[in-house]
Amino acid sequence: MSERKPVALGISGRLTQATINSPLTPLMLLAAVIVGFLALLAIPREEEPQISVPMVDIQVMAPGYAAADAIELVGVPLETIVKSVDGVEHVYTQAEDDGVMVTARFLVGSDAEDAATRINEKLAANMHRVPPGIPAPQVTVRGINDVPMMVLTLTPKPGAAGQWNEATLHELALRLQAEVAKVDDVGLTFIAGGRPETIRIAPDPARMALHDVPLAHVMAATAAANRAEPLGDVRIAGKAVAVIAGTRMASADAIGRLTVRSVDGKPVELRDVADVSQGPREAQARAWRWA
Repeated sequence: MSERKPVALGISGRLTQATINSPLTPLMLLAAVIVGFLALLAIPREEEPQISVPMVDIQVMAPGYAAADAIELVGVPLETIVKSVDGVEHVYTQAEDDGVMVTARFLVGSDAEDAATRINEKLAANMHRVPPGIPAPQVTVRGINDVPMMVLTLTPKPGAAGQWNEATLHELALRLQAEVAKVDDVGLTFIAGGRPETIRIAPDPARMALHDVPLAHVMAATAAANRAEPLGDVRIAGKAVAVIAGTRMASADAIGRLTVRSVDGKPVELRDVADVSQGPREAQARAWRWA
């Protein structure tokens, strides 16, 4: 029989062989266990550690701009300004008709107040770049606790879909939101999806031209309509009666009877130059759930 040739050991093999044969190996293992136990006692730990990840929301109203135009004229320049702030790690932009929101996420451990101060200073230094007609941005600081941690979905039961629609589900969600806000330690809550009840005014160019009513007069009349301000109290027959200027519009029919002035000053009812309807708002957000 031929004898086996000894296998040549590499560096790892020689280290393993030396460790197995060394009398110091048990002492090294015991020292590692002791050091680990001391580290476990010395390192601070919390059940719910507070991690500082400040986020700053910059909300900009852009009246009259479509979402695509708002992105190009407001969102992109604002992103460039925010990215130049020290400590900003990521920038996110959301746009819809008449508005843009840019969110700046700072590095972990950044101070929230310092982050807001740096954003405000940078915006103030670049106000000359704001397009005409755009109001000053609104800055809101958010933290890790503002991230949603629970989602509640409202959906009709099988066979009851005809009893519920997006408008009634949204109304139920509003009542549920008020109850959830009463729970201890609940932060911000918001509703995604649904179609709340709204009043829609659609001016008719042909009827406006017939009555000689410009669009600016229609907008001014509707903007000033739904306002009521207290003026004080008056004494009538020994009683204090509150005096309120203006009125609140509660229905599409009441808004349709608003008076709009033509170019020559002739009063015209709003429903004569525009279609006024009341119903669920056009869908702007959707929520999907996969079972």
